[in-house]
Amino acid sequence: MKAIPVRSLSTADTSLRLSDEFDIRSIDRVLDGKDMVQALHRHDHYFLLVITEGEGMHECDFRPHTVVPHTIYAMRPGQVHRLDLKAGSSGYIVQFKPDFLALGDHGARLVLRRAGHLEEVRMEEPQYAGLRGLLDRIAKAYDDRKEGHLLIVRAYLGAFLADLVLCAPMTEKGPNSYARERLEELLELIETRVHDTKEVAAYADLMHLSNFQMNAIAKQGTGRTCSELINDQIILEAKRYLLATTDQVGQVADRLGYEDVSYFIRFFKKHTGHTPEGFRQKSA
Repeated sequence: MKAIPVRSLSTADTSLRLSDEFDIRSIDRVLDGKDMVQALHRHDHYFLLVITEGEGMHECDFRPHTVVPHTIYAMRPGQVHRLDLKAGSSGYIVQFKPDFLALGDHGARLVLRRAGHLEEVRMEEPQYAGLRGLLDRIAKAYDDRKEGHLLIVRAYLGAFLADLVLCAPMTEKGPNSYARERLEELLELIETRVHDTKEVAAYADLMHLSNFQMNAIAKQGTGRTCSELINDQIILEAKRYLLATTDQVGQVADRLGYEDVSYFIRFFKKHTGHTPEGFRQKSA
């Protein structure tokens, strides 16, 4: 089997390499007057693309986003993405491991979880300028390398993520804060465990909820049942392997925990309208 290429901070091509848990680079320095074209890959860390000026395309889990000024694109560990960024673009690329923040703090965990699910936040110039100012401070502290610089960076990064969450548009009829927090917890569990856990009852047990309570939270926040969310994640993982690797369909089924390849093919076709191989050929 060929795994989806994974990029790690410890092996990132960076001019600073001060930490294996955090990195910030100015986009104009990274581009160096050239276009950036990255094929499908995934990261083992959080990735933020912060665009002051520029154009291009950022595709996250096969959802394309046009790169435009005053926009921040967020990606969680494990998501598959590709990036086409044109020369002359400016801003920052920020990358960090989850443990870089003080995740023993419940509030920090919640902010990180919400920020990681934003994917794209467009804003007016005044809002963007405030966030950009925090990144300028982070970059300066990181470059200066004074004693305790990573503590300063960590504090500014926490403030940046909290402000980013506040800048994100909220739906008028969303779930209350408790329901939203439990929904985000459920989505994170499904994302990390779906390869070997596909039963609704198993997730309800992990969250200490009844099936009814969990489905109510899922339905209120997404309009979908927990079973549908599980199926959505399975299909997403299958698409990741089909498009980012050369695995045979049987190998993809095995990665996703299906011993019966025929059942996996029927499942995939039911939810996408294509066989796995047909989807791969169509997308290619």
